[in-house]
Amino acid sequence: MSSTPADLPASATAADFQASSRTDAPPSPHPESTINVGRPERWASALGGGALMIYGFSRRSLGGMLVGAAGASLLYRGVTGHCPAYGATGTNRANLSGSHMMSVPHNQGRLVEAAVTIGKPPEALYAFWHDFENLPRFMKHLKSVKVRGDGRSHWTAQAPAGRTVEWDAEIINEEPNRLIAWRSLAGSAVNNAGSVRFDPAPDGRGTEVSVTLNYAPPGGSIGVALARLFGEEPQVQVDEDLRRFKGLMEAGEIATIDGQPSGR
Repeated sequence: MSSTPADLPASATAADFQASSRTDAPPSPHPESTINVGRPERWASALGGGALMIYGFSRRSLGGMLVGAAGASLLYRGVTGHCPAYGATGTNRANLSGSHMMSVPHNQGRLVEAAVTIGKPPEALYAFWHDFENLPRFMKHLKSVKVRGDGRSHWTAQAPAGRTVEWDAEIINEEPNRLIAWRSLAGSAVNNAGSVRFDPAPDGRGTEVSVTLNYAPPGGSIGVALARLFGEEPQVQVDEDLRRFKGLMEAGEIATIDGQPSGR
């Protein structure tokens, strides 16, 4: 049974879907004309920035000072609702109209794509993935997913500096044994949409699994830079997650390099 909303085509995936966020935001000392950061991103920036400041300045090193300074910048954008980088590019995430569902505004999210061929039929892979509570078994940075019914679920993930982030999501499209697409709901700390396709591989070699993820990182470009600093590059994460998914589906276990002296 498909759960695609009426305003989306039946073939909608994460790459096709773009919507907007709530327009309400915590009080700001800045005039309304300079508030250009949406409510969910402001809260994520404020909380994440404060945590990074404490972590960075407590390190008492040059690297720690840089992390602390970046945290201060995130805290500033969270408290004031103003991002100088957004202002310089004419970007405004605070006054976006439309649906109160997933909030990855048009051309403002970051797109990650990855694919892998797995020697199993599409039916088996689809069934495993469709139970979102299975995802933390191979997605290293997911701590848990709790399915709540009606296509909705609650996600908890690890974040840089030992933090965690949580959000609610819903399935927006599904084609049995072929496609699953989902999006985060309004107020999420990490606004995102994702889809996974299961296509028969040529010559009966199994299934080509293709993942597309579109997300708006907390803190924008600063958040991306910090994620890379802590080794949390999303493209690498997705590639590694698919490698683990392949191992789990084909061998029943996930190969690990933990404890190997060479680290390879």
